Formats: sequence, structure tokens, C-alpha cells
Amino acid sequence: MGLDIRIPLGLIFLITGGLITFWGIVTRHSGIYAKSMDVNINLVWGILMLVFGLAMFLVGRRQKWQDDPVNPRPWEHKSGTPRH
Repeated sequence: MGLDIRIPLGLIFLITGGLITFWGIVTRHSGIYAKSMDVNINLVWGILMLVFGLAMFLVGRRQKWQDDPVNPRPWEHKSGTPRH
């Protein structure tokens, strides 16, 4: 059918999480985290967003393959004989 919402959502989180993770890695030894008890919140949330984005993207891709009415899996042919 159409585009599964999990695929673009996963890509948005992957891109945003990648940017935040990169910024957290670049600034990990600077003094900007002194107010937050030296917790690198950019690195932590960037990694969490990367994991969530990857999960959404992969689940969206897997679901698209499973529900494809045009090219069904080989064992789901309606005629009973596999196509070649």
C-alpha cells in the first residue's frame, strides 16, 4: 500500500540522534556539562534516539515485506503452485 509511517519516523530519529550523538562526542571534555553534574546529556539522548530510530526503521521495513500483496512470500500463493 502506501508508505509506512515508521520508516520516515525512524529516519528522522536516526538523523537527529546521529547529529546529537556527534555533538555529544565532540563536546564530551568541555566545561558545558558542569551545570548538569558532568552528565553528557547530548551523548545519552543521542544514543537513545539512534536506537529508537533504528528500531522504527527496521520494524517498518520488515512489516512492508510481510504485507506485500503484489509479491507475496513464496509459500503464500493462492493457486497452490509456486511461480518461477
